[in-house]
Amino acid sequence: MEIFAIANQKGGCGKTTTATNLAAALALNGKKTLLVDLDPQAHASLGLGVEKEIGIYDCLSKISKNKCSLGDIIVNIGPNFDLAPSNIMLSTLDQELSDEIGRESRLFDILKEAAGPYDLCLIDCPPNLGLLTVNAIRAADSLIIPVEASRFSVDGVKRLVEIVDLVRERLNHPVDYRVLVNNFDSRLRHSFKILNKIKETFGAKVFNTIVHINVKIKEAQSMAQTIFTFDKYSRGSKDYFSLSREIISGEEAIVDKISQQMKKIVQKKAREFAPVTFEFSTEGVNSVFVVGDFNNWTLNDDAKLDKVDGVWKKRLNLKPGAYKYRLVVDGKWQEDPGNPNAEKNPFGELDSLLSVKQ
Repeated sequence: MEIFAIANQKGGCGKTTTATNLAAALALNGKKTLLVDLDPQAHASLGLGVEKEIGIYDCLSKISKNKCSLGDIIVNIGPNFDLAPSNIMLSTLDQELSDEIGRESRLFDILKEAAGPYDLCLIDCPPNLGLLTVNAIRAADSLIIPVEASRFSVDGVKRLVEIVDLVRERLNHPVDYRVLVNNFDSRLRHSFKILNKIKETFGAKVFNTIVHINVKIKEAQSMAQTIFTFDKYSRGSKDYFSLSREIISGEEAIVDKISQQMKKIVQKKAREFAPVTFEFSTEGVNSVFVVGDFNNWTLNDDAKLDKVDGVWKKRLNLKPGAYKYRLVVDGKWQEDPGNPNAEKNPFGELDSLLSVKQ
C-alpha cells in the first residue's frame, strides 16, 4: 500500500477538498483507496456525510474508552473508496501522547493493519505542523502539498519541507514530496506570475496537473458529495481525474525528471568542449569544407562551411587538444591560409595545426 499525506500548515489551500476528491478519483481508476481523516475538525468526514462517535482517535489513543482497531471504524463511501473518519476528540491526542516513546509512529503502526486490502492510502492532515502532521509524514511514502497561487505560498511550502527533512534525519524515514497548484484562477495575470515562481522554485516537484477554481467543487462540498458524484463533467472533476492519472502512472513526473537529467548531462558535456570557428575568404569559390583529426578527415555536409557576408565560416565544438586539419576548396585540398601554424604530412603537403584549450 502506497501512502500519501496531504499537508499544508496554511488553511484554506484546498487540502481537504483535494484529499476527498483525489481519493474518489483514484477509486474511479480501480484503485482500492483508503482516506484517513487526521484533522480534528473532521472536514473530510463531514464533507462525505459521515459523523461517527468512534474514529481514528480511538485507534491511536491508549486511553480511549472506545478503544478499537482501524477495521472497526472504516466507513465505505463507494466502490473502492473507504474512509477512516475523525472527530473532535482527536484534538486531545497531542497532549495525551506528549510523553509517549515512539509517539511519532503511532499512525504508522496503525496503518500496517490496513496494508493488505488497499492499493493506496491518503491522509488528510490538520492545518498545522503538530504531532498529528508529523505522524502522517512518518507514515507516508510521499507528501502532496496543495498551494494556492498566492504571495505566501512558496514560503509556506519551504517550512513544511523543513519538517520533512527533520523526519528524514530524526526518524530515518525518507519522504518524497510533490507540490500541487490548487484553486488556480486563470483570469488573473498575478496567478500566472506566482505559478512561474512556484515552478522555478520547486521544478520537477510540481505536478503538471493544476486544479482550477470551480464553483461546482464548493457546491459538491455543501451537498456532502465528491465532485464526481455531484457533477462528473465539471472542470473540477476533470482536474482531479487528471491528477489521479498523473499519480497512478507517474509518466509526467518521469518525463520531467528525465528532462532535468538530460539538461544536466548536456550542460556537463557542453563544458567539456570549446567553440572553434574556421574562416576562409576568397572570391569565386563555390564550396569549402574543413576536415581533420577532429572528424576523422571525413568530407560530408557536417564539414561544410557556410557563406556569410562573403566569408566562408564553420563553428565546431571541439575537446581540448592538438589537431591537424586541411581545407577542401572546390574539391582541392590545401592548408588554411589564415593559420600560419603548419607542418608537412607524409604526402609532402602542409597540414594546418590547431591547439584547443579549455
